[in-house]
Amino acid sequence: MAEATLRRPPQLSAADWLKTLPPAVRWVLHGDVQARALAAPGWGVGFSETACRALRAGERATLWLGPDEYLLLDLAAQAEGALATAASIEAALRDTPHALVDVSHRQFALEVSGPHAEVILRGACPLDLHISQFPVGMCTRTLLAKADITLWRTAEDAFHVEVWRSFAGYVGGLITEIASEFYPAV
Repeated sequence: MAEATLRRPPQLSAADWLKTLPPAVRWVLHGDVQARALAAPGWGVGFSETACRALRAGERATLWLGPDEYLLLDLAAQAEGALATAASIEAALRDTPHALVDVSHRQFALEVSGPHAEVILRGACPLDLHISQFPVGMCTRTLLAKADITLWRTAEDAFHVEVWRSFAGYVGGLITEIASEFYPAV
């Protein structure tokens, strides 16, 4: 696992409505309902059986990505704790078919928030992000123009956006360009 302190988020222009979130530890877990039941105590967060929903407990979250596929986010993990958590999950799943892959190094997270967050993201995302269609707690893989992202609505006016590091400049520039309609000083 890459050291959390060595992984620095890409440099993007920060604003009240756009923040690069601190480094986090991320795993993708592939496993059936039995594997999820065994992993949950070691992880400390349950696994939603409802499509496109996230569950959160403190600084940890589990995002449904697809049938039997979940993104595990530890938003406050230190490398030592992350290793212990992964070891605990692997021990619980020792005799159960699964895959637990550390993807911390490949992506980073942004928060887009404020009264225009939904409209800014809709400027490049094909989903209907209206609160009635994409409520708080909903998450999904989608596109932001040509970049793959994982989008999670964390509050009525806030979104957590997981982006691959190689798309940092593209996504940051695109979001900033769309937001210039609302925030001309950007």
